[in-house]
Amino acid sequence: MTDNKAAGSGPAENKKQNIEDTANSMPEQPPIGAKTALVAIVGRPSSGKSTFLNTASGEKISIVSPMPQTTRNAVRGIVNTSLGQLVFIDTPGYHDSEKKFNLKLKGITSEQLNTADAVLYIIDATRTPGEEEEMTAELVRPYSAKTVVAVNKIDLKEARPAASRIFIAKQFPSIPASRVIDISAEEDKNINDVLKALYDLSPDGEKMYPEEFYTDQEVDFRIAEIVREQAIMRLRDEIPHAIYVDISDMEWKKPGKELWVRAFLVVERESQKGMVIGKGAAMIKTIRVESIKALRKIFSYRIDLDLQVKVNKNWRQKDPVLAKIFK
Repeated sequence: MTDNKAAGSGPAENKKQNIEDTANSMPEQPPIGAKTALVAIVGRPSSGKSTFLNTASGEKISIVSPMPQTTRNAVRGIVNTSLGQLVFIDTPGYHDSEKKFNLKLKGITSEQLNTADAVLYIIDATRTPGEEEEMTAELVRPYSAKTVVAVNKIDLKEARPAASRIFIAKQFPSIPASRVIDISAEEDKNINDVLKALYDLSPDGEKMYPEEFYTDQEVDFRIAEIVREQAIMRLRDEIPHAIYVDISDMEWKKPGKELWVRAFLVVERESQKGMVIGKGAAMIKTIRVESIKALRKIFSYRIDLDLQVKVNKNWRQKDPVLAKIFK
């Protein structure tokens, strides 16, 4: 069965079954309008891209954390309104580095800018624009004609939206002020204004997804991202980027009601393994319990999570692992 909320089947590996979310009836919605666009969300790490995507779609699509570069994949979220369908791609935060891992992240962002019908550039109003923001702007500038800028986090007392607007006017002289919008993604302020501006840039076209979908992520990917989010929230600063989640097996225990999942939190060093497990296995137990709670809010069936930890030394420098993570 296909979930009426999320597109995508289960993983394709031999040991994994084809798992799809089960359906809940949705209230009748007004017809979707004629506009259709693929929208790339771009910005510095932790500028609020994932929060915007979750708020705009009304569902949890992308994991959120104060840690930079939480998003690793181009995550799709779908917004359907009477004006049309916007398919958002939450790209990794743009970060200047020549490390293999960061080059993969930059490659994802550049590819999505090229293929998108429109671009949403999110700038954090609480941070003074510096060299890294200038590099992000340089990446986006060739796409000015199809770009909307959201000046985010205006709800915070340290926000300086006027400084952000001055920066945008200098970097993007061809973008009109009507396409530079102050927002709070966290507080859902002016999100509809951003959507309207993006619809204005969108062509008429055939819908990419049925109107009941809010994401095309596969079930195993969504589970892995929730587990990774819970790990990031609880581990010290240097560990989160050294973690990925490997879903090794999934099996229906009660079809449509209970899904058993075996997942591994994979780290780079033995010392990190001990940190993830914690004293008396307290940390790994907490991550498991909180992951299950979060998954209950997303899926209509129960997730029985078997969570373990293993070491894959220096995985961030291994092409086969990176290819799997950034698939």
